[in-house]
Amino acid sequence: MKKIILSLSAALFMLSSCGIYNSYKPVETVEQNLYGDIDIATDSTGLGYVDWKDFFTDSYLKSLIEQALISNTDIQSARLRVESAEASLMAANLSFLPGLSLAPQGSLSSFDHSAALKAYTLPVSASWQVDIFGSLLNAQRSTKMTLQQTKALEQATKSQLIASVANYYYTILMLEKQLSITEETQTKWKESVRVAKALKAAGQYNEAGVAQTEATYYNVCNSVEDLKLKLRQAENGLSLLLAETPSEYERGDLDRQYFPENFEIGIPLTLLSNRPDVRSAEFALGSAFYGVNSARSAFYPVLNLSGTLGWTNSLGQVIMNPGKMIESATAALTQPLFNKGKNIANLKTAKNQYEISRLNFQQTLLKAGSEVNDAVITLQNAKSKRENLDLQLESLERAVKSTQLLMKNGSTNYLEVLTAEQTLLSAKLSNVANRFAEIQGMINLYQALGGGN
Repeated sequence: MKKIILSLSAALFMLSSCGIYNSYKPVETVEQNLYGDIDIATDSTGLGYVDWKDFFTDSYLKSLIEQALISNTDIQSARLRVESAEASLMAANLSFLPGLSLAPQGSLSSFDHSAALKAYTLPVSASWQVDIFGSLLNAQRSTKMTLQQTKALEQATKSQLIASVANYYYTILMLEKQLSITEETQTKWKESVRVAKALKAAGQYNEAGVAQTEATYYNVCNSVEDLKLKLRQAENGLSLLLAETPSEYERGDLDRQYFPENFEIGIPLTLLSNRPDVRSAEFALGSAFYGVNSARSAFYPVLNLSGTLGWTNSLGQVIMNPGKMIESATAALTQPLFNKGKNIANLKTAKNQYEISRLNFQQTLLKAGSEVNDAVITLQNAKSKRENLDLQLESLERAVKSTQLLMKNGSTNYLEVLTAEQTLLSAKLSNVANRFAEIQGMINLYQALGGGN
């Protein structure tokens, strides 16, 4: 037995260089230009580390997010997948321990009407696979990586849910603001139709002008209905995220929303530790790494130890009464002989799966960098347009007042006043849309940097 142990120890030492016992080394470097040509901070801190309760300031939105994190079906499913992965890891850990089983047996026999003979056996059997070639170890490590991947996916689901609730909420605020502006304009155009008809009756306006005013009024009425529809659809989308039937929700005002003005994006390396989908892809890569190790382990023998300890009154053909103790121990070293081709195919499959996981990790990292770039550009674009749109509104408001004065002085007609008011309406709606784009850019950047974990 000592010779067997010494031989196995020598084999273990020689096989350590075959990759069976190698541990996965996490990725520690990424390309510095992962974000493109965007200026980044010199340290590792960034917006993605801000807690969502600090990032969002609207109390109504915070309440909706908290509700979604409890009731959303996707987040509940993610939690159940984590529990399943934890159970799988527990099973993998227990595989290192001996397996115990109790198999009591009894018999009652009689020959040629003789007295009945009673026999029984009460054995406890144990079996243990000695993991000298890393089969169980690599399976356990792979399962542990899968658990970490599942937890990262849960975090990714949480981050996506928070961003989705916020986007729906601010979409509702935007549509409500646009609806308010459009309804106010609808009232003004209704009055314009009345004035146009009165001017025509007084001989100061023509039929073409009245018809054009009416057409614009009806167009504004349709815009009101379209906005009401979009608003209801947005509310329904939010209800779905909250796992509720369609409802209306309390909300704040778009003009009173604010976000951090000064923040750092952080260096690209932070995505490895903060963005959950990147972490998930790397854990999948680690799991595939140990899958290759497991496939290599299949080429080597399996050592199984087994034993029995119990009580019986039957030994061979002799019926013993009272019973006696029975005990036995065996060791079996099983070397695969005729499944080498299958093991080679499994190893090739495992290596291909590792390469697929590596490519997926690389693509996930590139996608993360691209999303950061897109969000930053969108945010910068909206901020750049903000001042111009504000100045445009001031100019158009002056234009409306000027045309109204000119009309009173007889220097222009009522149609020019209506045209100026229509242009002002479009500018107001554009201003609201740009404010929403700016908010959405902040939300998308926060999510792209791994915020909401």
